[in-house]
Amino acid sequence: MDDLVQWLRSQLDEDERTARTACEYAEAEWRLDEDGETVLWWPPEPHIAEKEREKGLPVVSDHWRGQTISPGGTRIAPHIAEHDPARVLREIDAKRQMLARVVNHANLMGRDEIHGDLLRLLALPYADRPGYRKEWRP
Repeated sequence: MDDLVQWLRSQLDEDERTARTACEYAEAEWRLDEDGETVLWWPPEPHIAEKEREKGLPVVSDHWRGQTISPGGTRIAPHIAEHDPARVLREIDAKRQMLARVVNHANLMGRDEIHGDLLRLLALPYADRPGYRKEWRP
């Protein structure tokens, strides 16, 4: 069980690094445009929009900007926007709290089958990652 706990913590750390890296380049909370096919992750930047106006350039920085997904944007973009870095970070926090509670309970009450079951279920979304063991499958 200790190997699984350590491995699971590493996966959560990796997910957090990935989400925080995305936040270095875009907002943490993403949204969709009115057509539902563009994931908007850059907020309006009024100071840049003013420079665009001064230079006579097309003003785009006073609107949310992002990436149009095609083909199939209206079917794919909502999923991408729904799973933005802000949500991923909330999920990581929740999983860490669950993991800590399972481990603490096991340490206080003694390990039993339910503790192992819960840990294996927490690890299941990461079954495609290196280091996942067949014996961890629920």
